[in-house]
Amino acid sequence: MRKKTAPQIFEGKNIIKVKNPQGTITQQAIDSIRNALQTKDDAHILVDGEEDLLTLVAVLYAPENALVVYGQPNQGIVVVRVTSKKRAEAERIWGAMKTVKK
Repeated sequence: MRKKTAPQIFEGKNIIKVKNPQGTITQQAIDSIRNALQTKDDAHILVDGEEDLLTLVAVLYAPENALVVYGQPNQGIVVVRVTSKKRAEAERIWGAMKTVKK
């Protein structure tokens, strides 16, 4: 279901561009998500590549009771409320992932 799309323009917003190749989570993406969640300013992160795995990062760093919303192909959207249980689940998945450095 992947296809090229033109990025949306968010005038007046803090726009952060990150590269995140398919099947990876880059340090740049981690840092950008963590920093965006720690500020009171609106931030829009534009991902050049694949954003699927970045929901794990959002759950790990979002405040308690925050909502992480993402698309599920052929289904619609998924809404995850960040709780200690969901964060622990994300940490288990994160811990099982292989670290590769280029």
